[in-house]
Amino acid sequence: MADQEQENQFVNNLGWFVAGAVVGMTAAVLLTPQSGKKTRKFISDTTQQGKDAVTDAGKEVYGRGKDLVEKGRQLVEDAADLFERGRKLVRGE
Repeated sequence: MADQEQENQFVNNLGWFVAGAVVGMTAAVLLTPQSGKKTRKFISDTTQQGKDAVTDAGKEVYGRGKDLVEKGRQLVEDAADLFERGRKLVRGE
């Protein structure tokens, strides 16, 4: 459970970081005197970089989640095996 809470906290922190970065970049662009064409290009490039960062982070979180599910599945299988061996031991098999 602690791992899942850490994953949730990581995703939450990442979301707030990206949101803050977007707000900061937008404010900087709007307050910097540039031509409209340069400003639009900068916004477009920055937006793409933000999308890429969120996509990469999402893939990483998905991969970690997948690993956690696999570890959980293995733990369940091991527990079932131990239970079965204990049951056989009690029965004298």
